[in-house]
Amino acid sequence: MTSPAVDAPAPDLAELDLFGDDFTRDPFPWLESLRAEAPVRFDEGTGLWLVSRYRDVRRVLLAPEDFLPDNAQHAVTPLPFGVLRILTRAGFRLPPALANNGSAAHPGLRRVVTRFFNARRVTDAVPVIERIAGELLDGVREGLEESGRCDLFTSFAQVLPCRVLMELLGIDGVPPATLIRWSDASLELFWGRPTPARQLELADLVGEFHRWLTREVAAGAARPGSFVHALRDHRLPDGERLDVATAVAVCFFVFVAGQSTTGQLIATVLRHALAEPDIWSRAGSEDDLARAWVEEVLRREPPVTTWRRVAARPVELAGVRLPAGAPLLLMLMGSGSDPEVFEGPDRLCPHRANVRQHLSFGVGRHRCPGASLARTEAAVALASAARALPRVRPVAAADDPVLGLLSFRAPLRVTVETP
Repeated sequence: MTSPAVDAPAPDLAELDLFGDDFTRDPFPWLESLRAEAPVRFDEGTGLWLVSRYRDVRRVLLAPEDFLPDNAQHAVTPLPFGVLRILTRAGFRLPPALANNGSAAHPGLRRVVTRFFNARRVTDAVPVIERIAGELLDGVREGLEESGRCDLFTSFAQVLPCRVLMELLGIDGVPPATLIRWSDASLELFWGRPTPARQLELADLVGEFHRWLTREVAAGAARPGSFVHALRDHRLPDGERLDVATAVAVCFFVFVAGQSTTGQLIATVLRHALAEPDIWSRAGSEDDLARAWVEEVLRREPPVTTWRRVAARPVELAGVRLPAGAPLLLMLMGSGSDPEVFEGPDRLCPHRANVRQHLSFGVGRHRCPGASLARTEAAVALASAARALPRVRPVAAADDPVLGLLSFRAPLRVTVETP
């Protein structure tokens, strides 16, 4: 089991930078200080109210009439004119669809998505996940035989969910590497703090992604039974057929969440399991252990670290009076380490009795519709890798890159070597 960190002085919240290296590499001391000292605190750097205690995060998520999802996908860093021009030329627009939709259209659109990720479909998809995992791990073994080292993030964790999603949703005609590049660019543009020059590069990729999605939705050639076909047939509450722009917005969210964030989860699960020889040696033969390990990682270190809401009216939260329109940042990762809910939260303890109470997939009306698939993919990935690579050991370095966006965090390198 993962041991607690050595006690260190609490960080000074006046120096908190949600994009800074100190926070990105070790956010837990900062999150602990927020919960203890300022559970609802205005952050000058982002203009957001940080909500860090479990009970407050849960309250916000379960009150969609008081805390609206409208700002969930707004760009964190303002987009300059040059970027907006690129996106406009690409026809880019994302009407409210899923995560940012509080209208009457949301339940129906959500049902379309959940039909493709329900328990039966996920169970049926396990052989597909196992087959693709096996193919990718064959390549990992070849790399290890050639050089003695391999990065499990770029060769396995990042690619597996993309290929699985493409098969499950009937997507073809585009290489997985291209979808990954488009998806990652979308995360960085809208949830990162890129330089103006980098924003222009990202906008080009996001524009390509949107044009491709629009062609897929508008072409009318989607395979019957496919995800795009189901969206094209969907009727809104007024009886009108779903418009192309909203269907594209649904696809945009599902493709990004279904591949990038799941790949980030797998990378984190593998990194922690590799650091625990007992877990790695058993995970390949104990399915319950693999699933339990995934759940504990989700509680402690989920890939989706925060999510946004906006106050619909003046409201008091944890003794702080918030005005109407106040933008909130829900610290999902901090809530999973709240000692009021989880005993010894800094330890990874498989089979923790109340682990499913975590909020890493949200709760209520906007709970992640792909939660079951993400859990299953991560558990299959861990078990498959542990069986295929029983003798590898991790190679970690202090300068290993870490994804540090406002709402997404994960290792970008999981290097292993053979003894």
